[in-house]
Formats: sequence, C-alpha cells, structure tokens
Amino acid sequence: MQVSNPNNISIYNLSAGKSLPEWLTDRKKRKLQQTDTEIQRRIELIQDFEMPSVSSCVKVSKDRNYICVTGTYKPRLRCYDVHQLSMKFERGLDAEVVKFLFLSDDYSKLLFLQDDRYVEFHTQYGRHYRTRIPKYGRDLSYHPPSCEVYFVGVSPEIYRLNLESGQFYAPFMTDATEIMCCEFNPEHYLFACGTKEGMVECWDPRDRTRAGILDTTKSKYIENLMIDSIPSITSLKFRDALTLGLGTSTGHVLLYDLRSSQPLLVKDHQYDLPILDIDFHRPLDLVLSMDSKILKLWDRNTGKPFTSIEPGTDLNSLCLVPESGLIFMANEAPKVLTYYIPALGIAPKWCAFLDSLTEELEEDTSQSVYDDYKFVSRKELEELGLAHLIGSNLLRAYMHGFFVDIRLYRKAKAIADPFAYDDYRKNQIRKKIEEDRINRVKRKKLPTVNRALAEKIQQEEEELEAGEINRKKKLKMAGVNLMNDDRFKQMFENPDFQIDPDSEEFRLLNPVLSRLEVSKQKEKEKIAEKFEEVQEDEEEGRVSEESSSSDDEDYKLNKITNGSSKSSMTAKKVERSRPRFFAMREGEELKNLTDSRKKKLKMTLAERLNEESEKVVHGSIGNREMTFKLQKNVKDTLKDEEMRRHRKERKQLGRSAFEITKGIKQRPKFWKGERVQ
Repeated sequence: MQVSNPNNISIYNLSAGKSLPEWLTDRKKRKLQQTDTEIQRRIELIQDFEMPSVSSCVKVSKDRNYICVTGTYKPRLRCYDVHQLSMKFERGLDAEVVKFLFLSDDYSKLLFLQDDRYVEFHTQYGRHYRTRIPKYGRDLSYHPPSCEVYFVGVSPEIYRLNLESGQFYAPFMTDATEIMCCEFNPEHYLFACGTKEGMVECWDPRDRTRAGILDTTKSKYIENLMIDSIPSITSLKFRDALTLGLGTSTGHVLLYDLRSSQPLLVKDHQYDLPILDIDFHRPLDLVLSMDSKILKLWDRNTGKPFTSIEPGTDLNSLCLVPESGLIFMANEAPKVLTYYIPALGIAPKWCAFLDSLTEELEEDTSQSVYDDYKFVSRKELEELGLAHLIGSNLLRAYMHGFFVDIRLYRKAKAIADPFAYDDYRKNQIRKKIEEDRINRVKRKKLPTVNRALAEKIQQEEEELEAGEINRKKKLKMAGVNLMNDDRFKQMFENPDFQIDPDSEEFRLLNPVLSRLEVSKQKEKEKIAEKFEEVQEDEEEGRVSEESSSSDDEDYKLNKITNGSSKSSMTAKKVERSRPRFFAMREGEELKNLTDSRKKKLKMTLAERLNEESEKVVHGSIGNREMTFKLQKNVKDTLKDEEMRRHRKERKQLGRSAFEITKGIKQRPKFWKGERVQ
C-alpha cells in the first residue's frame, strides 16, 4: 500500500504492490508470500480484483453489495461480492463492453452495450436475450417510470427500447450528427444528451418532445481557447434537479444551472485530454472530474483544488462508492485501481478495517534515512575540514546540517583523527570489562516474605554452580528459578503468601518434604561425626608428591589472584574445583559407613570382641599363630544355596530310559560263544 499527500490530503493506494502471476502454482504462490516482503506488505482489498489485460468499466450495484467489472482480453464480466471480498462469478462475452447498467438492485439484471451494436440482457443464470441497434452505440441510460432504455451513438437518433413490451419505439431525432453521451436527471427524469457539436439537447420523456438546447459554444470560455474546431461534449452528470456538469474534448469542465445559458464555473484540467467521467461528492460539495491521465477533486463553488490522483496509466472509468471515501477506477492495466481517501468519508462497512489501518499508518511516522549518507552538523563539518564543500553537490543541506557520502566521511575522519581506532579499541575493552563485572557472582538480598524458601533456592543455585548436585537432580533444577520468574513474584512480596511451617495444613500437605529434610540433616551429621576436613596446614605435612602438587596449585592460584578482576574470578573457580581432603576421626574404622551406631550398641561384649579383636598366640621361638575366620560374601552364599536346590530338584525329576527302551531292544542270544536263553 502506497500513501501520498497531494495538497496535504492523505490518499491510500490499495492496489499498489506486486501481483502474483496466474500461471504460478499454489505452492509457489504460498512460498512467494512467505519470502517476499513486498508481497507480504500489500493489501488485497478484494481478491483477484483485476482483468487479464485491460478493465474498461466498473460500477457498484444499487444495494452496494456487488461490484461488476468488464474488460478484456478475452471480453468478460466479473462480479465481486463485497461481503466475501472475493469474486462471485465470471462470464465470457462475445464482444467488448462499451457501457453497462444495473437494471435491478443487485446483479440479477444487467444490460450491456457492446461495440458490435449488440445489446445483451443478463440474469443470474447468464445471457437472457440479445438484440441489435441500428448504429454503433456510445452510451445508454434507463428510464424507470416508463421502463425504457435510451441508446445514443454514431447517429443523430436516440433509440428507445421498451423492456415491458420488448420492442423499439420511434426514436428521437436530434440536430446533431453524432451523440457522445446521455443521462436522465434523477429528480425529474429530464433526458439530456451531449453532441459532437458542443450542444446539449434536453428531452421530456413524458410527451416525447425536445425541452430545450444548451449551446456551450456561445459561452465566454470558448473565446479564450486557441482551437480550430468546436469542442464536443464527452461526458455529463446531474448533481441535483438544476445543476449539470459537462466535460469537453478539450479538457474543460463546465458547471451549468439549467436556468442559465452561461456556465457557473469553468475548470481546466491543463492536459488537453477529453473528460471521460464526472461525479459529485455532496457531503464536501466537491466535483470529481477524470480524463485519461488524472483524476481531480475540486470545490464546486470556487474551483479550488482539493486533491488529485495520477496513477501513471490511462484511465477509462470512474466509480465513487456512495457515502464513503473509496474510489474505483478502470484503467489500461490488469489491476482495477482502488484508492481510499479518509477526508472524503469513512470506509464502507464491508471494509471498515481500512479506518483503523490508516490510523496505524499515521501513527507510525518514521523519518527517512539515507543508508549511503552520513548526517553531520556544520560544526562537525568544520572539524573534518570539509567546510569548503558547502554549496557543492558533495553535500546535501538538510535541517541544521548536511548529508555527506559515507565514503568521503570515513576518509575525512581518518585524516582528521588518525588515533580514532585506538580510542575505539579502548572503548571496546572498557565495555568488555564492564560486562564481566556485571556477570560477577553477587549475593542476592533475601526478601522479607518467605525468607527461608529464598535462602534455600539460593543455596541450591550455588550447589548447582559448584557441581555438588548429582546429574538427576541437576536436570530437574535446570531452568527453574522461582525468584527470577515474574509469575511467582508475588510469593516473595505479598505477606499473604507467607509459608507457615508450623501450621497443620503445611504438615499434611508436605510430609514427604519434612522426611527428606530430616534425612538430609542426619546424613550431614553422620559425615561430620566420622570425618573432619583437612586444613591447609595439615595438608602441607603430607608426602612429597602431595606437597609438590599442592605447591604448584598454590603457585598458580597466587599468580592468578595477583592479576586483574577477571583473573580473580578464575581463582575462585580453581579454589572451588580443588579436591577437598577428609581424615578419619580417632577411634573410627572404614568398615561400613552405612551401619548405624545403634546396631553396635545392641551387640554383646563377646560379639564385639569376636568381630573387632584379633587372637594372636606367641610361640617360644618368636613365632606367632593367628586365628581368624574367612567370611564368605552373602551373594556367593545365596548363589551356592540356589544351585544346591536346583540340582536336588533335577535329581528328583530325572528318570531312567529303561522303561521306554525295554520293549524295543532285544537281549543278546549268544554270550561268549554259547547260546543263552
């Protein structure tokens, strides 16, 4: 969608933008719509609102629910339903359409005047009837009281076709050689037709007589025209019962009062092109006049320009949607031009979204920026040594400064400030250091509400960072932080969410949590009873290898800690990752850390002596005798017992094959050379 502001009036071109070719497949069309930004930004008010090559005429039905467009090639009619914003049907025609009319409020009855002298009547199912007029037609108009259609064309006669009886009546004979246009006055049904000689003849359809002739050649504006021939009347339009607008072949618009022979106002288009269409906008009292190049909107009383639309293609027909600011124009291009002018009125109810869309565009006011240019003020220009270029084509004056080519700016900057790169590098290093300082580990302040829960969350985060949590728990805690989540923000700010661990509800809802806390505390106490952490002083008294490795680590650590702030962060990580040594307390043995002390206290003294003491017998010659018991592994004992039961079961279930083979195998008849019984 393009927006223009001629004369400070916003005009929105709704038909602007790329159009997809018809021969493309649906898949390629969808792909283009996803990738091409220009296609995505376009506004297709009515789907397929176009013709194969040229659109000749466009009109809106009387009930304002349908839009009909005729065009080529091949000659066809397309009807669009505004409530569906798409095409309702399409019909092929035998010849190009010059003009057409809505005989009913909707599309059910249409009348077409074709360029081969044929007149076709169409209904919902298609062409109902076709007939022919004697001469080539140029315009037609319908008279509702008598149900007659008047045709004018390349002849002095006005042909009348009665639709009730289905026959031609006697034509009206005019004084002209050719008639260019015609129309009935909607108030009193006076029939007016413009001739090639610049005359306007008015006829009364009631008594079929000529009411009068208006000669435009006798007006004063003709005297000021430098022309060789008399201008003809190419278009006419009634505004009300007395006001008549005429368009001439020289590009002038004349406004007449039917009671006067002199025009009230003459408007020149300045293009010397025939005026093709005229319309009136009553709420603002404007006149819309169109030639093949431009559509002009101007004040009816003063002729002061209101705004104008120049699309860049030759125009053929004009259609102003009543009581709105929407305009359709048929032109010598496939797309039917669609313009929306909010100053003329609101959008029709079937496209009411245009109002909100235009408001959003007005709010989005972005300044134009030149990508290849750099804006510099006059002071900066003097510092760069380019002040002597003011007035040349290398600088473009804009507001309080100038636009200079970015390449020239970089060269001048490098010459004027050769140390700019060093300053830039220092700034980048400073920014990097500031970012690292921001990422330092800081102790977060605990909130006043649910302080214990917040402290627990912080402790788990620290354990997660230090690697003191196993892999399964780490996966569960990944991405979970209640204190940083906005959804749980009130839980640490609103006192109504304070957790009371002594309440009955908390005890009933969290029994598992309580047991886990107790077991975790017992495990910590057990480790504290059996082990004590080795301090750095004790560690130094170890073997030489441990001492040397520790000295190396201390040397590295001291070297790192003496560095910058970033190195101190690394030192903390190294200190955290160093192995932590634990030593057994006196009187403890590394037998089974999972055995509880209560189990040992329940044992008798003899059992303790048999389990813990050793029996040693000293001999007379210095020898020693030690007695001990080999304890078998529990798993091996269970496995041997299972195999023993398995063998016993197989032995009980096993049986000899003698009972099966005794009837099959015969006993030997000879034994050691003798026959046996």
